[in-house]
Amino acid sequence: MTPTATAPDGRAAPWAAALWHAVVAGDESTAADTGLAALEDGLDAECVLLDVIGAVQRRVGEEWAVNKLTVAQEHAATAINERVIAALSRPPGGTPPTPRPDAPPGARVRPGTQALSGSRAPSGTLGPSRITVACVDGEWHALPARLLAEVLALRGWRVDFLGAQVPTAHLIAHLRHTGADAVALSGSLVTRLPTAHAAISACRAAGVPVLAGGAAFGPGGRHAELLGADLWAGDARTAAARLTEGPPRRPVGPPFADEPLKHLLDQEYTLVSRSAPQLVRATLNGLRARFPALLDYTESQQQHTAEDVSQIVAFLGAALYVDDSGLFASFGRWTAAVLAARHVPVESLLHALDLLSAEVRDFPRAAAMIREGHEAVRTWQGGTGE
Repeated sequence: MTPTATAPDGRAAPWAAALWHAVVAGDESTAADTGLAALEDGLDAECVLLDVIGAVQRRVGEEWAVNKLTVAQEHAATAINERVIAALSRPPGGTPPTPRPDAPPGARVRPGTQALSGSRAPSGTLGPSRITVACVDGEWHALPARLLAEVLALRGWRVDFLGAQVPTAHLIAHLRHTGADAVALSGSLVTRLPTAHAAISACRAAGVPVLAGGAAFGPGGRHAELLGADLWAGDARTAAARLTEGPPRRPVGPPFADEPLKHLLDQEYTLVSRSAPQLVRATLNGLRARFPALLDYTESQQQHTAEDVSQIVAFLGAALYVDDSGLFASFGRWTAAVLAARHVPVESLLHALDLLSAEVRDFPRAAAMIREGHEAVRTWQGGTGE
């Protein structure tokens, strides 16, 4: 999930600016005081979570992408934001923040309907629904999911927040143990889409409906639908609103079939993913010959280059998995912008794509995606003058 879409309360902006300055300065105490002061100023808890903390966290990512924050600063800022959330949940005096006055309680189990544990709720019993909020295995961006968990708790849900990088087997064991009514699965990393698919299928096979959210699932959640999620939401506020209407129906019948994934029958995804180390190695070797400046890179710079090439191959695999060439083209443009911000010649990316294209020339879908990605980078380069 992204933290939020738009800020409904204009009073949040000054508090977000104040929190930003505290976070960038590494001042945890002032950051926590800022969050509490925003509450005291009359902002409801959900607004502070999504339009103050969430806004700052989005800016952290944006500033990292344009090389205004280092990786260490980005990690430190995220850690401070997490502590501000904790401070809001246990403010001085021990009284937790109250829900928004207009926020309805969490979804309820309707009398006589089938509960997800397989039993029926007793007639007339209305209890708060229970939801598990977790990140896809391999997904370490946990703060957006944490914000969603806090918002759902404010809206009356019983929430189990499992955090980052939850292995699917452990997620399913937890769902069976708790009898969860739904699971919210968060993913920001496109390269984890195959893992997300496995998790969605396993949750639905266990009888638990899935709400998917996060940038990994594509514009409009198109990959969430493809991979079988019951619901999708582009931000935490929308997710909470949809779930507050009531948890999605319990999946009936076999798990989501792979009918929409017929493109995987060509084995291109499997072959590219299995040969990823060899593809990375061949591309790097070719890049050293084709882009001589690489030979003068420091050991650290060479390591970063190897990581960049690994990411190219990983994104190609993800694009093949969901059969979305636009995904790879978008990645190319984003990578070009990040490299330019770090004063790395974008020409090196074009060379890498050319070399990778030669390695997968026998794979029609992969080759076409790389051509589209190459054109996207070239067009971006021409438009920026880089």
